[in-house]
Amino acid sequence: MSWTHELEELERRKEYSLRMGGPEKIKRQHDAGKLDIRQRIERLVDGGSFLEVGGLAGSGEYDEHGQLTNVVPSNVIMGRATLDRKSVVVVGDDFTVRGGANDGAVGDKMMFAEQMAFDLRLPLVRLIDGTGGGGSVKNIEKMGHALLPKMKIWPYVARNLTQVPVVSLALGSVAGQGAARVAGSHYSVMVKDTSQLFIAGPPVVAKIGQHLSKNELGGSAIHTRNGVVDDEVDSEDEAFLAARRFLSYLPASVYDVPPRGEVPAAAAEQEWLRTAIPKDTRKVYKIRPILDTLFDPGSVFEIGRHWGKAIVGGLARIDGWPVLFAASNPYHYGGGWDRQTAEKFIRLVDLAETFHLPVVNLVDIAGFQIGLEAEKDGVMRAGVRALTAVSQSTVPWFSLIMRRAFGVAAGGHQNSSRFNFRYAWPSAQWGSLPIEGGLEVAYRSEIEASDDPEAKRAEIEAKVRSLTSPFRSAEAFVIEDIIDPAATRARLVEFANLAAPLRKPGQVATGYRP
Repeated sequence: MSWTHELEELERRKEYSLRMGGPEKIKRQHDAGKLDIRQRIERLVDGGSFLEVGGLAGSGEYDEHGQLTNVVPSNVIMGRATLDRKSVVVVGDDFTVRGGANDGAVGDKMMFAEQMAFDLRLPLVRLIDGTGGGGSVKNIEKMGHALLPKMKIWPYVARNLTQVPVVSLALGSVAGQGAARVAGSHYSVMVKDTSQLFIAGPPVVAKIGQHLSKNELGGSAIHTRNGVVDDEVDSEDEAFLAARRFLSYLPASVYDVPPRGEVPAAAAEQEWLRTAIPKDTRKVYKIRPILDTLFDPGSVFEIGRHWGKAIVGGLARIDGWPVLFAASNPYHYGGGWDRQTAEKFIRLVDLAETFHLPVVNLVDIAGFQIGLEAEKDGVMRAGVRALTAVSQSTVPWFSLIMRRAFGVAAGGHQNSSRFNFRYAWPSAQWGSLPIEGGLEVAYRSEIEASDDPEAKRAEIEAKVRSLTSPFRSAEAFVIEDIIDPAATRARLVEFANLAAPLRKPGQVATGYRP
């Protein structure tokens, strides 16, 4: 007696699984400009490293003698693999089987993948291409009853956000729970033109009189500008590269600390930073060249480029050590914070706190945005949440005042209840509000009573400006140190090396707010 028959059946069942939804539906997927799920996994992970879990799950078909004739595989494929030789969990939707709808899945495989990442303390990469929710309307006829939405998966999603890095790549049309899984991650990406994200898709939205194409309703041009999704890329391969880069800065879980990367042989030339900030306060400057100069060459990984534009933020390295950075962007409303910018800052601070990343904050902020639209947008509520996130932060901070630091918004440049590294450039100015606006309030009666109001205003401004020199503040120990901009990189290197041994593994009390 041998197990030859059973081993042959095992191979047949594996073969059925590899067929996915069949040649016709696979062709349709490719003709739409999309890879199928197995191609996606192959291109994402290290070659030959994918170990599938639950590959035999599906709906078996049998003849009148009970002999297997076919298996329609589950449309959720998952398993373990390595990315750049580091272990991860990968879970992906197979759109060729029932369009990725949850009623094509078997055995709650998505939840199993979330559980596997949590218990093994491994990063999770989701390849999302479908609804991934409670199934289609057609499923009601099949089951004979309607399901009450429970979001059974969400406790698994929420707790993973507190423990392991989670990346979601939207690679097709995602709606409902699938869309929620994209947003419920530490880093998310959409592929331009081929992926869309909706609460409900065009056929449903048409019922309320809005007749829109998929991209008009939920394309990347919408969701990477409103902050639902972090970034957009031009191809699936670029999405896989973005996932790899993001994870390279982070530990496998909160129970470890971010690994040090390669120490650069040399940094960029620093002397030009002495002229980076224009003397004319009405002129702006580009922040990204400053970032490329201060951080290790080629290490800047920006997150959320198209939303919350008053700051540029993301991950970088200093002397090989991973850090999170936030930098004011004067090209957007002069660096003044709107609601989106405050929300982006919160996400960045939470990411740093969750995964023990030191923070580098480059400050040039005139305050929160002002005016009627800002008040209607509720900037202050989002701003207060951002200030609270900073006050709850426990990781080391390095703050550099490059130019302006005014108002309540600037008060959140670091947690004032803890020791932080803080420096200023000679170009720095600070106060409760900019002189230009404050003069009209503080000296109104004196200016109006003058025979020459404009001359009086200029006289008062010159006097007040002479008192706002950062050197005057340094005399009073308001600022700890004013440094030559060309020396900033050296101060950052010292910070990174002093901060590295202070990083403490473990879960943080504040959790993570997606």
